Amino acid sequence: MEIESTATNNNNNNKKIDESDDESPIEEVRLTVSNDDDPTLPVWTFRMWSMGLASCVLLSFLNTFFSYRTEPLLISMISVQVATLPIGRFMARALPARKFRVIGLGEVSLNPGPFNVKEHVLISIFANAGSAFGSGAAYAVGIVDIVMAFYHRKISFFTSWLLVVTTQVLGYGWAGILRKYVVDPAQMWWPSSLVQVSLFRALHDKDNNRMSRGKFFLIALICSFSWYVVPGYLFPTLSTISWVCWAFPKSITAQQLGSGMRGLGIGAFSLDWSVIASFLGSPLISPFFAIVNVAAGYVLFMYAVLPFAYWGVNLYNAKNFPIFSSHLFDATGQLYNVTAIVNDKFEIDMDAYKKHGHINLSVFFSVTYGLGFAAIVATLTHVALFNGREISERFRASYDGKEDIHTKLMRKYKTIPNWWFHVMLVASLILSLVLCIFMKDEIQMPWWGLIFAAGLALIFTLPVSIITATTNQSPGLNVITEYIMGIILPGKPIANVCFKTYGYISMAQAVSFLNDFKLGHYMKIPPRSMFIVQFIGTIMAGTVNIGVAWWLLHTVENICQDQLLPPNSPWTCPGDRVFFDASVIWGLVGPRRIFGTLGNYSALNWFFVGGAIGPFLVWLLHRAFPHQSWIPLINLPVLLGSTAAMPPATSVNFNCWIAIGVLFNFFVFRYRKQWWQRYNYVLSAALDAGLAFMGVVLYFSLTMENRSLTWWGADGEHCDLATCPTAKGVVVDGCPNGGYRFYDPRVVTFYSSTCKKKDRKTCSNYVVNDPSHHAIKPCFSMLYSRSVVIVIFVDGIPEMRFAGSEKKSRSSPIFGKVGESAFDVDRQHELKAL
Repeated sequence: MEIESTATNNNNNNKKIDESDDESPIEEVRLTVSNDDDPTLPVWTFRMWSMGLASCVLLSFLNTFFSYRTEPLLISMISVQVATLPIGRFMARALPARKFRVIGLGEVSLNPGPFNVKEHVLISIFANAGSAFGSGAAYAVGIVDIVMAFYHRKISFFTSWLLVVTTQVLGYGWAGILRKYVVDPAQMWWPSSLVQVSLFRALHDKDNNRMSRGKFFLIALICSFSWYVVPGYLFPTLSTISWVCWAFPKSITAQQLGSGMRGLGIGAFSLDWSVIASFLGSPLISPFFAIVNVAAGYVLFMYAVLPFAYWGVNLYNAKNFPIFSSHLFDATGQLYNVTAIVNDKFEIDMDAYKKHGHINLSVFFSVTYGLGFAAIVATLTHVALFNGREISERFRASYDGKEDIHTKLMRKYKTIPNWWFHVMLVASLILSLVLCIFMKDEIQMPWWGLIFAAGLALIFTLPVSIITATTNQSPGLNVITEYIMGIILPGKPIANVCFKTYGYISMAQAVSFLNDFKLGHYMKIPPRSMFIVQFIGTIMAGTVNIGVAWWLLHTVENICQDQLLPPNSPWTCPGDRVFFDASVIWGLVGPRRIFGTLGNYSALNWFFVGGAIGPFLVWLLHRAFPHQSWIPLINLPVLLGSTAAMPPATSVNFNCWIAIGVLFNFFVFRYRKQWWQRYNYVLSAALDAGLAFMGVVLYFSLTMENRSLTWWGADGEHCDLATCPTAKGVVVDGCPNGGYRFYDPRVVTFYSSTCKKKDRKTCSNYVVNDPSHHAIKPCFSMLYSRSVVIVIFVDGIPEMRFAGSEKKSRSSPIFGKVGESAFDVDRQHELKAL
């Protein structure tokens, strides 16, 4: 069914423009992008619509489905690029070419000719919308997840859908306003788009080899599909092989060093593609220089900074908490009871907060926040110093009126009316205001917060787009939006994440839309076709995202609650866990009580200063020694941001990603370049697709039926001690006795005259409750008529460590009132007594 002709002037259909003086001023573009165009190629075909819509729905479903799993899989548009090529060619051979008349469309055909590259591009744009333009699922789905799965509050489906759609579509408005500044000019060349252009050109070259790309893809897909049943169901331990833990089953330190999920991951590896490709994406499609930068930053952080902070200086009482954790803790090392400090209005309860005390982070979590602060500022400083002149010159050149060959070729097609973008911008803002005004009890954000967020997005979209279009670096400004709203409106966690989503994510969406527009610009796709495909794909993908999320949140028991899930359950939601922690840190408690004068981590703000100074020092070094070519290669934003995916990514993800990336993008690329050129991207797509299909099959056939295996190979990585604290005086359930871990012991009173040492049944009348929800039934031989007892745990067993008469308790400083926390009395004397 051919709906639209790509050309607006049929008299010039066969004319091709090739003027050397109009060549692109960017060498990379001249080497990659074709200067020819065939406007007669049909784009709005039955093949494009059927495969495009199917790809969008399928990727939306799969990416949302896998986002809740311990090792989330991101299936990108590259998988669809490779997979749809043989399908499109098959449809071109199999579908009837006969034309028939449709009212309003004229003569149409299911098969207007050979499957062409322009159809392929639009199918891939549909798929890119299905993968939330590289993010997996719509960012706003995370808001729904934390409200329902972590805060255990209610939000309606309509509110959830409106939140997802408006935050996704709002970026279209910014993209439309700025399109003429960062898409049309040749100086805005968008390096990442060239990768897609190269792949499209490679896929559409004639392939007469015995092992065609389509055949290779099918074989690799079958292998990936078949293998995943092993780590996905039969032998899950293969997903994270932490052999150091197996060698030292009773050593906390060894397991902290060797755990791939909760430690430094020394020697940890995986035989599961979902682990290798999760969080960081497929290592097969990442350039080698990027892998080297990430590896350098990862090694520096994980094996120098983190061990020094933990074992060397015990930074922020690091040994009181696990070395590698994204959870929040109280001062005694307990998991922080966040729900206890949230009142009925879904705001912070200050009295409860003062009672529970400050929030504490693991040293890993706190240092990653510091590095994130530094990376944000370092990106802006580095780009200004090393790329500022280039950006300025290219931006000024974009106004000189000179058009390159690609812009001239695009003049053949009808442009997108500006009012299309303006209508979408106004409509999305009106719907967002409706959300903030009439559904404020569910999302908390006031109407002025939306206007403020929209203003920030509008201000930052142009500079960020220019930086991305010229340097391929996108500054992550999410922390800035969190920080601003956390200071202005503390105590409201959902308001904070909504502000971040409308302020930062709408800007990021605009940058993604502009990137796609540039891809269409290079591939000579009619602009109106690009717009319609992007818009329909975005609405459809957002609807599928929230539909799948709603289904999983209501069908998977204890989803995202890793403390309540069985050891081999995949539904731990690592990304949502970090998102929830951020809502607590920036929204509920607020940055002043975490990173300000009222919190424990105010020193981390110096990382902002370090991030600003670091690139300046490198720049001065480069100016002092201009002939040293290695100095400009020091990219502090990349080094500081290399571990930005941690958490939720873990060391085993980085280990495998780096190793596989080096293998394929250095050794195979250097010594088997012809194989790499033909099959590298095809292999990546096949591994993603096979894993995704088997993952869904396993879920519907086994997981939903509660069929699981119980044996050693299904009990995780077997590094249970990796989460143990190592400080003296701190012990948790299941950890070796390295001291005492106090579960907030309580001073309690009870009658003991009937409780004999050997008669534990009679103790059932005397139950002491503590926050860990254990029932403590103390028994002892001393027969005080009435006793005051401090009860603590040792290795998970309740033990009485001090008892005294009521008379003594009234005069002793180590005792307090009945029900009072023992730590609130006199910790120093208490510890001496114990």
